[in-house]
Amino acid sequence: MVVMINNRLKQMIVMLSDAVLIACSIFLSYSLRFGTLIIAPHVYHILVILPFIILVRLAVFALSGLYQGMWRFVGARDLLSIIRAVTLSSLVYVSLLYLVQESVYPRSVFIIDWFVTLILIGGSRFAYRLYREGFSTIVMNGRVKEAKNVLIVGAGRAGEMILREILGNYRLKYNPVGFVDDNREKRNLYIHGCRVLGNTREIPRIVRSEGVEMVFLAVPHAHGAAKRRIMMTCARAGVKAKTLPDVDSILSGKVTVRELRDFGIEDLLQRKPVRLDTLSIEAYLRGKTVMITGAGGSIGSELCRQVLRYGPKRLVLFERNEFNLYQIQMDLLELFPGADVRPVIGDILNKPRMEETLAQYRPQVVFHAAAYKHVPLMESNAVEALRNNALGTWNTAYLSAVHGVQKFVMVSTDKAVRSTNIMGVSKRLAEMVCQSLGQTSTTKFVTVRFGNVLNSVGSVIPLFRRQIERGGPVTVTHPDIYRYFMTIPEAVQLIMQAGAMGRGGEMFLLDMGEPVRIVDLARDMIRLSGLEPDKDIRITFTGLRPGEKLYEELLTAGEEIKATLHDKIKIAGSEQQDWKSPLEDIEDLLHAIPAGFSGAIMEKIKKLVPDFQPENGGPNGSGDTFKNLIYEIFRENRATEEQQAPHP
Repeated sequence: MVVMINNRLKQMIVMLSDAVLIACSIFLSYSLRFGTLIIAPHVYHILVILPFIILVRLAVFALSGLYQGMWRFVGARDLLSIIRAVTLSSLVYVSLLYLVQESVYPRSVFIIDWFVTLILIGGSRFAYRLYREGFSTIVMNGRVKEAKNVLIVGAGRAGEMILREILGNYRLKYNPVGFVDDNREKRNLYIHGCRVLGNTREIPRIVRSEGVEMVFLAVPHAHGAAKRRIMMTCARAGVKAKTLPDVDSILSGKVTVRELRDFGIEDLLQRKPVRLDTLSIEAYLRGKTVMITGAGGSIGSELCRQVLRYGPKRLVLFERNEFNLYQIQMDLLELFPGADVRPVIGDILNKPRMEETLAQYRPQVVFHAAAYKHVPLMESNAVEALRNNALGTWNTAYLSAVHGVQKFVMVSTDKAVRSTNIMGVSKRLAEMVCQSLGQTSTTKFVTVRFGNVLNSVGSVIPLFRRQIERGGPVTVTHPDIYRYFMTIPEAVQLIMQAGAMGRGGEMFLLDMGEPVRIVDLARDMIRLSGLEPDKDIRITFTGLRPGEKLYEELLTAGEEIKATLHDKIKIAGSEQQDWKSPLEDIEDLLHAIPAGFSGAIMEKIKKLVPDFQPENGGPNGSGDTFKNLIYEIFRENRATEEQQAPHP
């Protein structure tokens, strides 16, 4: 209530100020029209129309929203609003006056009055802003010991917005010393009194000469390589750097000092923003019931957030982890109040529960993200890997087809390609399940295959972060191990886009960019923490783990890449295969898995996934029964093949 009264009082003061300026404008206009300050002959006519003019102008100003803004932040948009309001109010009162008494008032007076009013009304607002910024500058100069000298990287729109906030809010305790920008044409130019001092390579020199204590990177569209170079330059100069999250900050207008944050590893790997065909995504999600399995996981939870942006009728969250399900439900209800979100506790291996859920909610779209993904853990829990990833996918996909799901989008992995580990084999079998069912049902089955995502559960990033916090060492399996990485939001956006593009049966591949050497990733994370690798934090190499490869692939034997309309989404093309024949073999294998492993099961796996090469992972020396069984079967098969091979 007190705030409302204060705001009303401020508006009344502003309106009173405008009324005085409007009156002054009329008198000045007559003086300019007749070239004299002595306008006694016209005073009567002025006083007659003055209340009318003031009333009309104030009414139009109020309707135009001129009394809703804050003068201290007035800018170009406010100036346009002032021009529109002054012009409209002039047209209104002049038109009404000439309907009543045309000959008394010279037309030129009102033309001059439009111009003078514009100067007085607009000038008063900009004068107040200049006063506030001048006051802030004086205060900051008087408290220079407390204010930190900051250098802004990027003399563009984002940099200007950051500078404007700093100048308008002395409580931030920042003193902008200038800009750096790699555009040569901007050098020595000024933005709000701050000069462009040089380019990003000159940061160390400027830090020393200007006493810079902090660097703000206000270039949201900069790629990872550029951000890495700037970060390293700042580290060498001994100053801390902060950055804006992404280009969405510019688009949403949220470019403020509060949006700035410390560099993260995702900034250094950042690629060009994903270009989405939002209309096609909206076409298959809006007004539909959408179900997401593994809704509480890394990919699943982000899918939930992004799917709700497209206005589905209902979102069904299928998740077996109670705490994860509760977390994503609360998150969604906070972000999308009023959305119809249905949390369902369930396991994809629990066929009756899955069937009950599909029958109750009748989803038109299913995103299948539930899976075990950790390679070493699955090597020592091979039966569960196959049960969850392969048999669980069979349950979900088969029942989705039975209950009339229109589109089924499965999230797969690059580890399904020429796999050396049981997790990859289980996901390859899951892919085959979807491809086979796609040829035997009306449901459109689409598979999306991609590599690692940053900060997902079980990924290397959280592990490195914990190791750095403990003071090291940071453990890397091999000095030459490479992986593809993308951020979780980017992966999910492309999954949704692939789902929109899919017509059934496609194997989509996401463009993962350039592979990243894991040891370089570790060194970057150490530097982001303000430390030096191999000096402050030691890096040790532990050797490849069971089932681990030096590099991952996205194509199996016989597949080739085909382009799509989206530059970051490809299709794994291969000769058209009749999946009806191996469908029975897949069913037999999946139904035999719960009983445990045997030589017959391994023969079926080898037949279905001939490029499975577990020996590339190397024995783990643990005496694991499953691993020994695999090696024994492959040794027997290889010996048989050698005996049957013709001699030269």
